[in-house]
Amino acid sequence: MSDEYPTTAAKPDSPFHTTGTDHVTIWGSNAEDTIAFYRDLLGMPLVLRQPNLDDPSQTHLFFDTGDGRIITFFVSDDRPSNQGRQRGGVGAVHHLAFSFDPEDFTTVMDALEADGRGYNVFDRGIFQSLYTHDNNGLVIELSTDKFDIPDDRRAEVLAETQRIREEAGANYAEEEHMKAALEELGLDAEPADLPDAASGVGGVD
Repeated sequence: MSDEYPTTAAKPDSPFHTTGTDHVTIWGSNAEDTIAFYRDLLGMPLVLRQPNLDDPSQTHLFFDTGDGRIITFFVSDDRPSNQGRQRGGVGAVHHLAFSFDPEDFTTVMDALEADGRGYNVFDRGIFQSLYTHDNNGLVIELSTDKFDIPDDRRAEVLAETQRIREEAGANYAEEEHMKAALEELGLDAEPADLPDAASGVGGVD
C-alpha cells in the first residue's frame, strides 16, 4: 500500500489543484440548539445567516471556525435536536475536528463539563484530542498539536513524519517521529505543555 500510494507534500499531477477548504455544510436540526453549541460553547462567530438558496423554507447558518474557514448548517425550527448516535457507512461523516490553542486544554475540559457534556481525551501521538458530541450526536474532535508548526509548512512536516514513521516500522505517527521531522526540516517548533492522556489508539463513537 505504501509503495502504491506514497505520501508527499508535493502537488500531484492532476488536472487542477484545490486552494483550500472553503466550507463544509451539515444537515442541522434547529437554529437555537446549533448556535448554542457552535457559537456559545465552541466560540465560533455566527458570520452569516440567510435562507437555504436551494430550499428557502430552511435557514443557512455560517460559522467561522477560527481561521476564516467556514462550517455551515441547514436548520429549521421544526427539527428537534437528536443526540443519539449517528449512523455510519460509506459516505457518512465520522467526525468533525476543530483545533484550539494548547494552553486552553484545561479550559476546554472545564467548559464541556459545565455544559453537561461527556468527553474522552486521547494522546494521538503527534497531537492530543478531546472527543465529545454536538446537539445532533455528531462526534466532535477538539484537537491541539504537540508542536507549534507554521501553517505553510504543515503538510511538509506531516509527510516527513510519515516517512520517518515508515522507516521506524511504527504503526502510527508518534511524537518522536514528528520531532525528528521538524529537526530534519530545520524547524524550531516549541513543544506544547499538555496534560497526560491515554496514548495511542482508542475507540471513538
